[in-house]
Amino acid sequence: MKVYESTEVRNVALVGHGNSGKTSMAAGMLYATGVTNRLTRVDEGNTTTDYDDEEITRKITISTALAAAEWKKMKLNLLDTPGFNLFMYDTKMAMAAADAVLVMIDGIAGVEVQTERVWQFAEEFNLPRAFFVNKLDRERSDFDRCVASIQEFFGRHAVPVAIPIGSEKEFKGVVDIVHMKAYTYTPDGDGKGREIPIPDDLADSAKALHESLIESIAEGRDDLMEEFFDTGTLPAEKIYLGLHELLKADKLFPILCGSALRNIGTDLVMDFLLEFAPNPTEHPALKAMTGDEVVERPITDKEHVTAYVFKTIADPFAGRLSFFKVCSGVLKNDASLISIRSGSVERLAHLSVPQGKQQLPVNELHAGDIGIVAKLKDVLTGDTLCEKGDTISFPRVGTQEPSIAYAIGAKSRNDEDRMGNALQRILEEDPGLRFYRDPQTKDFLLAGSGGQHVEIVVSRLKKRYNVDVELRAPKIPYRETVRGHADVHGRHKKQTGGHGQFGDIKVKVDPLERGEGFKFVNAVFGGAVPKNFIPAVEKGFVEAAARGYLAGYPMVDFKVTLYDGQYHDVDSSEMSFKMAARKAFKLAMEEARATLLEPIMKVEVVGPVEYAGDLMGDMNGRRGRISGMDSKGGTQIVRALVPMSEMLTYQNDLTSMTQGRASFSMEFSHYDFVPALQSEKIIAAAKALMTGEEEEEE
Repeated sequence: MKVYESTEVRNVALVGHGNSGKTSMAAGMLYATGVTNRLTRVDEGNTTTDYDDEEITRKITISTALAAAEWKKMKLNLLDTPGFNLFMYDTKMAMAAADAVLVMIDGIAGVEVQTERVWQFAEEFNLPRAFFVNKLDRERSDFDRCVASIQEFFGRHAVPVAIPIGSEKEFKGVVDIVHMKAYTYTPDGDGKGREIPIPDDLADSAKALHESLIESIAEGRDDLMEEFFDTGTLPAEKIYLGLHELLKADKLFPILCGSALRNIGTDLVMDFLLEFAPNPTEHPALKAMTGDEVVERPITDKEHVTAYVFKTIADPFAGRLSFFKVCSGVLKNDASLISIRSGSVERLAHLSVPQGKQQLPVNELHAGDIGIVAKLKDVLTGDTLCEKGDTISFPRVGTQEPSIAYAIGAKSRNDEDRMGNALQRILEEDPGLRFYRDPQTKDFLLAGSGGQHVEIVVSRLKKRYNVDVELRAPKIPYRETVRGHADVHGRHKKQTGGHGQFGDIKVKVDPLERGEGFKFVNAVFGGAVPKNFIPAVEKGFVEAAARGYLAGYPMVDFKVTLYDGQYHDVDSSEMSFKMAARKAFKLAMEEARATLLEPIMKVEVVGPVEYAGDLMGDMNGRRGRISGMDSKGGTQIVRALVPMSEMLTYQNDLTSMTQGRASFSMEFSHYDFVPALQSEKIIAAAKALMTGEEEEEE
């Protein structure tokens, strides 16, 4: 591919709610620019940016894909991002490489839940934003209603810069409000419009919107406002410059329109992005760290070469592929850079530009451009690459913790041998996953943002690495504790042929506050228990507590006070006092009212306001306690504290309840007592399991 200067590049993230048309928009742009020789479609499984087997099968974007479109001697780097909640963390990662955002709006649904979320991401990265109202060829689509929806959520600075010609099945073109020109299109064509006069029935609306746009631009600068008051308008060049400056400063959010699927309005979107969206050098200087000092690095060819790796793919054939943005300098083929995290020297051989799953070779990349390189030794997502002597490090993009975990196990010994390595490769490319072993239940857990997320990983293990695994709901990490006080006497006495065993202790057991764990207090006076045996008493209680009393779960949040005892000069030993402690533990648990604790999760659900009643009713049915509610526009946020055991199937239930329009996040909050009815069932199940395991061992 041709080498482009920084000013000739536009890095644009296509974002929006699932099924709003991001992949179709990328497909239309690639066809209009000649990258593809036909208009590809998601339903046909042949789009450039949805190329993964799982994406083709499920007809959704799972992971951000990149493609480059060359238009009017300039380059558009398109980042086609996921729009469903489960994969939204990947959308956030992609924002680090973007310089502008095109927010896709469904022409029927208007602003949806994830529309607000991607908007928040763009605000976090300080990225200029424009809207594209899509699907205007569909029944029940309504441009004016969508504009009202956008302005309700995002304010009056969201301004139409295009209006549709016709509606629904009669939709055939677009009026460009900025340049006051109209274009018609051939549906499913090459995306290039044919200029026509502005239709009479739209002339007044177009004129009013043009004047309103000029007024908005004039408000941005005092000198323009003065000129506007004097003449009632602005020269074309000042309109264009003012629109560019307002977009760059996040003070105006233009609204475009069309149909991505039918390739109507595609060329106007590309023209708009090239003319008004900022190039990388206009982005504010990037904040970074060098040691403990915060520094700024402008995006310019004149600085030392730095690159930020914003995405990693584990390709089974090409190996690890690292997607990066050149943050400063000019990166040339075969350059050697240092990974700040690992200190390894990395040779960037065979630089390429991503075009979906293809890689187009390039000799060099200027500041702000995006590239891809294979087989870097020790480079992961979020790493910074620098020239030797430079120690600058760009901040990593934070992702939310996984919402749900499943126990995972290999189906055979051969699968077990390969599973670890295969999972490690998938974890490298998916920052939303976690793989770990629960220290209490001993389960290997694979955690993701939802059931579908984890199922996709299982499918990839099979298809890419021929590893068969099975999933099951994880064991709930229950705990045991005491509710009352106990004062017990534990004695271990055993006489054999030689030395006997003798240990005698008196202890008090009391409950502690949640989270305080275990405390041991030595209150022995007068040497009733020699000092050298006291650690054995504590160890005996620790070991007994680890095995639990009711159902084999660890005993926590209790205090043991050793206050008296007896010993024998010959028969007493550490083992004797440890055994005495174990007996005292069992006696104390009977007296101190041992009970079960369960993990309580802090849950936040975000969904359309019309589902608020259903969401709260469902939470109550899961033994949840509503802790707060907020609403913003048409979005409802419900916060609740819910037992973990009630949340294992929540993702699927929430999807069914809200037609996939709601999302949730979950994190551990605290432990609380299990109600009596549930406690009896848990204890019975645990004892049955232990009995079965004992029978198998016999």
